[in-house]
Amino acid sequence: MAEVFHPFKLSPSFIDTYVDEQPEWGPLGYITYKRTYSRLLPDTMNGETEEFWHTCRRVVEGVYTFQKKHCFNLRLPWNNVKAQQSAQEMYKRMWEFKWLPPGRGLWVMGSPIVDKIGGAALNSCGFTSTKNVHVDFADPFCWLMDKLMLGVGVGFDTKGAGKVKVCQPKQGDDVYVVGDSREGWVALLRRVLLAYSGFGTLPASIDYSEVRPYGSPIKGFGGTASGPGPLKDLIVDVRKTLDTGVDKPLTSSAIVDVCNLVGRCVVAGNVRRSAEISFGDPNDKEFLALKDPDTAGEALMSHRWSSNNSIFAEVGMNYEEVAERTAKNGEPGYQWLKNAQDYSRMGVEPDYSDQGVEGANPCSEQSLFHKELCTLVETFPARHETSEDYLVTLKYAYLYAKSVTLIPTHDEATNMVMGRNRRIGASMSGIVQAVEKFGRRRFLSEFCDAGYTYLKSMDQQYSDWLCVPKSRKITSVKPSGSVSLLPQVTPGIHFPHSEHYIRRIRFQQDSSLVGLLKYSGYHVEKDQYSPNTVVASFPVKETHFSRSKFDVSMWEQLEMAAQMQQYWADNQVSITVTFNKDEEKDIKHALSLYETRLKGVSFLPISEHGYVQAPYEEISEEVYNEMLSKIQPITPETGKTIAHEKTDKFCSNDTCEIALEKLSA
Repeated sequence: MAEVFHPFKLSPSFIDTYVDEQPEWGPLGYITYKRTYSRLLPDTMNGETEEFWHTCRRVVEGVYTFQKKHCFNLRLPWNNVKAQQSAQEMYKRMWEFKWLPPGRGLWVMGSPIVDKIGGAALNSCGFTSTKNVHVDFADPFCWLMDKLMLGVGVGFDTKGAGKVKVCQPKQGDDVYVVGDSREGWVALLRRVLLAYSGFGTLPASIDYSEVRPYGSPIKGFGGTASGPGPLKDLIVDVRKTLDTGVDKPLTSSAIVDVCNLVGRCVVAGNVRRSAEISFGDPNDKEFLALKDPDTAGEALMSHRWSSNNSIFAEVGMNYEEVAERTAKNGEPGYQWLKNAQDYSRMGVEPDYSDQGVEGANPCSEQSLFHKELCTLVETFPARHETSEDYLVTLKYAYLYAKSVTLIPTHDEATNMVMGRNRRIGASMSGIVQAVEKFGRRRFLSEFCDAGYTYLKSMDQQYSDWLCVPKSRKITSVKPSGSVSLLPQVTPGIHFPHSEHYIRRIRFQQDSSLVGLLKYSGYHVEKDQYSPNTVVASFPVKETHFSRSKFDVSMWEQLEMAAQMQQYWADNQVSITVTFNKDEEKDIKHALSLYETRLKGVSFLPISEHGYVQAPYEEISEEVYNEMLSKIQPITPETGKTIAHEKTDKFCSNDTCEIALEKLSA
């Protein structure tokens, strides 16, 4: 009789010690967790959602189940006693907020979604190149759409510009019925794009009747359906874009526009996060002008907002013109592709270990091959008291990420590259707090450098056990997003807004959270920018506070990024360097000085911009205490039926919210 596989389960007696307990939440931690990551409990009669002890169990059991299944399928050794001990330690450290999965891992690891969709459900971001559009014109755009619809943020390049001539499409005589699925939407886009490359025909008409109507619930990732409207708009606008280029070589602006139109279609389901980054040639004037208000016009408001634009910079280039553009509106950003290909950690001799790298993800913490996804995990060094304890945490963070690489996606080409690379990105958040707590030298030496060496040894040991390749690269610094709000640590490498501030978070107007927030004393008001949305204000006091982002120069931020690129990240450091008016003239000099020490960087003008309902607003200690005095904590008893509202779909940061507010205004 064939052996039957049994999923891994934590000991009930171990779980019992956490039932009805709560971790040490940050000021926004519990509400962010319930809004974003808490799933509906199975077999519940009252619509109850997970508490954190449920989520930790689901995540940890999911991780060890995939390890066990891998060993079962390959007939490798598996020790149940050892696995139980290891899993309990992983759970304990997750509970203590010493490490966390990325947002997508908190939401779906251990759920049926992963079994249904595959490993793409656990990966936050990816990259695709257009360099082979002359071979398959539709492929990069359809790969991008497929991944965006799974919540994967995507980077893309414009290397396909000039490689294919846009054809006048032939008209077919069929009625094309769109399937009510991700695959159905992507298939329609493929049909249209192939017609413009001379293969196949356009349908005589398109039947959208099978697409579920607006407001219908979406199982799995949650949320509600947008209806067929965004897809209809996508097809109309893609055709308009390509019609203007018929019988001409494909342009970089057409590539970006089609990708941006796809992005607009996908985020139409009320996701405010930026989902794309485009990489262009620094000498391509057309690419550089894509967001110029004087020339972009309606396209900027229509869809070009949906990607951040960067250039593939070259060491030794003249930065004067691009730096002037960056000083004006924060774009373009910069990706030194050769640095990413030639170096693991920088500051040492190149090892040429990543020659297949062709771009990066939207936040640029991961160097990526064509069609590769990001496997991320997050650690919080400031939540530790010793570097020795942090090394132990790194082991379990590593095990989470390495286990995700064992799960194939639904995409064969992606599986091929990820199976070879096994790339992971073990990240740090709260870096500024850790420097303040431990001192810069100690942090870089004992936490970063020693931590990296330890991770490399772990990767050798566990790759041998699992009989898979060692991970091509293993560390990065991601911007963190909502995950850092759970323990309330500063996101990634960035400085806090101030010691005391209001953090505003947007909620759907009909969310079950809104009434509870009002009852608990939080200030809730109508969103001035988005319909059917409200804004809640949370008072926050930063721990280990020294300086705010307004107190730190552009130069210090660049130096911190360079040090993390040298001592920790063999992938990349995601950083948005803020600069003031006086520093604008120095951006070109800063790029020349740091071009051999970084792999990527973006910039953002810093100002007290005056937007109403901005994500952050500095307040005094007195105002903080007054707001705090009016608030009653939201407890598990009052919050047990809070419905999941939103999932962090894309790797992103809070500058995206400011950018979209500015656009809406």
